[in-house]
Amino acid sequence: MMPTASRRVLVPLDLPPAAVPDGTVQSLHGATMGTSWSARLVTDAARLPELHHVIQSALDDVVAQMSHWEAGSDLGRFNRALPGTWQVLPEAFFTVLDCAIAIARDSAGAYDPTIGTLVDLWGFGPRGAQAPVTAPPSGAAIRRARATCGWQRITLDHATRRVQQPGGLALDFSSIAKGFGVDHAAQALERAGVRSYLLEVGGELRGLGAKPDGMPWWVELERPPHDACTTSSTAPDTRDAPVDVVALHGLSVATSGDYRRYFEHDGVRYAHTLDPRTGYPVQHTASVTVLHASCMVADALATLLTVLGPDAAPAYAERCGLAARMLYLTPTGMRESCSSAFTDMLT
Repeated sequence: MMPTASRRVLVPLDLPPAAVPDGTVQSLHGATMGTSWSARLVTDAARLPELHHVIQSALDDVVAQMSHWEAGSDLGRFNRALPGTWQVLPEAFFTVLDCAIAIARDSAGAYDPTIGTLVDLWGFGPRGAQAPVTAPPSGAAIRRARATCGWQRITLDHATRRVQQPGGLALDFSSIAKGFGVDHAAQALERAGVRSYLLEVGGELRGLGAKPDGMPWWVELERPPHDACTTSSTAPDTRDAPVDVVALHGLSVATSGDYRRYFEHDGVRYAHTLDPRTGYPVQHTASVTVLHASCMVADALATLLTVLGPDAAPAYAERCGLAARMLYLTPTGMRESCSSAFTDMLT
């Protein structure tokens, strides 16, 4: 018999109540960034074609600027630029890079958007899609790849919105562009007059307002599947772990989970989240969820806390006042660590 999970409810603090809108809840969906997007919004059905275009255009703009899978993107051109050359970046691209560098600096390099070469080496980038990696690279290859990385090598000119290519450096925005895409599309919806919506791109979400029945946009926080919750076949069943449900009103949520993309070799799982400080995949962190006003920031911080691991991540979350839920793998099952800002939202 399947266990029955308890439910924990989280509500944003210090936010005014949302006005109850007129209209009905409509749904839209599409494809972007190698995944899907969906939206639920309070509007007239007649506006759906227009609003679909608003969302899709905003997401297409992010892909055109920041995709490391598209050779013709602004990011692709920067990665191929000659050493010492300066590139003028579109405003959105510069905003994301500036945020990523700030988080890299604050975390002493535990987060780093310049590890594109390393990501490719492990088979989690465009090269890996063409020729899948089934075994870990050599230590020498990892050292060579790491020599091309390093957020400290990036020079930004805020006055002119330019960035210098130091030579051989490859940006990878996989840990931040999807979150920015959510923000970018949400802002486009708001400019179009939509005041109540729930927008999702590949599992990252942002919500605003209430539904016509006065209820907020309730979202169940993602948890790893049962078979990813333990390093032991004799561990207890974890399917009775509490289900966390959050009211997304003026709030975004992003989850980093190492059960999504990985390969196995000689009985060892190598997941897609890499520690820039070592060049190797992160171990023992099953999932990190971050709640934040900005989906871009939540996306990047979920990756950072995954890298920091069970010893450093909780302390970092407390220092920065982050609402975060961290799930760690142990030989006897999954261990949960929640920040004070997260538990303060529980009702």
